[in-house]
Amino acid sequence: MRSHRDDVGTLWRMCGVDSEWRELRTVLLHAPGDELGVVAAETDESLLLAPIEVARAREEHLAMTDLYRSLGVEVIEVLPATDPSPNQMFCADLFVMTPQGAILARPASVARAGEEVAVARRLAAIGVPILRTLTGDAVFEGADLMWLDETTAVVGRGPRTNQQAIDQIATTLHEIGCEVLAVDLPFGTMHLMGMLRIAAADLAVCWQRRTPHAAVEALRERGFEIVFVPEGESSEPDRAINFVTLGPRRILMVDGLPGARRRFEENGIECFASPTDELSNAAGNIGCLTGIIERETLIANRAP
Repeated sequence: MRSHRDDVGTLWRMCGVDSEWRELRTVLLHAPGDELGVVAAETDESLLLAPIEVARAREEHLAMTDLYRSLGVEVIEVLPATDPSPNQMFCADLFVMTPQGAILARPASVARAGEEVAVARRLAAIGVPILRTLTGDAVFEGADLMWLDETTAVVGRGPRTNQQAIDQIATTLHEIGCEVLAVDLPFGTMHLMGMLRIAAADLAVCWQRRTPHAAVEALRERGFEIVFVPEGESSEPDRAINFVTLGPRRILMVDGLPGARRRFEENGIECFASPTDELSNAAGNIGCLTGIIERETLIANRAP
């Protein structure tokens, strides 16, 4: 009898994630457009920090997209069927991948409701299996889930992800032989991604005094060295930690952060950088903009 794992890479598209650090193969992006041109009075309602110069934001996003492609990463565009919201470009929030398929997000903010529908349509169109759509009062954003090892995902409980969602995600992961470690986010923080990133099998980058203690301890128990992102004008920890791991000790980070880049390189991390000065006004950076569809996995999703 064939298992679903056997079908991924044969009947379904090759996809899946069981780490945060193995070779990055495919990402999902949304190129922003006129939806970013909200007036100053609407920025709070749209979850933006400040009005955005649309042309410049598009140039920055295109530069990031081109850099991914030049590094050998396949880029899939969301291509929404209806007018997107100003936050549609933050694809990392809208789904998360498991070793055997996607779990769709259910954004907590009313302003973002429905963004996951465009992602669901695109994932289905390219052949990615969707394992779960959250129901009831569950709210979840993909930037709150991270893989500690091949069978353990840490999920941050906070303003964007509640216990109902964690329970549903845990059920789905249990069905494919994985488990969930839930940790509480510090009050006033948004996503787990904003305080923890994993750069290699033995190296994690954390934001001191923000990363949940339980998450740091779980990393140390698994043999990770913890590097704390530096603080200061040349580092900007909120932007510095918002990177995407391309492969073991290779990252795509925000440009213009010499202090953070120096700290990363001192720890053997090869850094590629892309500017996000204008995109940052939308309250997100490279990690938020990038939905991960496929990394190299420990067990290849191919039938024997």
